[in-house]
Amino acid sequence: MDHQTEDNLYEELKKLIGEDLIVITRAVQLNLLGQVFRPIFSGTVSDVQHGHLTLSPVIIKMVNAPFYNFPFPISIPFEQVVSYSTEVPVDEVFPLA
Repeated sequence: MDHQTEDNLYEELKKLIGEDLIVITRAVQLNLLGQVFRPIFSGTVSDVQHGHLTLSPVIIKMVNAPFYNFPFPISIPFEQVVSYSTEVPVDEVFPLA
């Protein structure tokens, strides 16, 4: 990610602090505590710094637990963000398979 793109993303996301956001990251799938899941996170933007955004509280969208409330904030590096939206409600149910 070039410096200009990162600065633009920083400015866009900084405006969303306190807003609900759904974020999809670069990995095809992730593994957490033995659970494999798609890299889809939803939550409230609690902080934005140059290089990363933090969601807290955050929900990890897993097939067997689509509303898993992760007990800690999650910081996502900008270079791992593939897509994000404020248009999808965090409690939206959608197929993950």
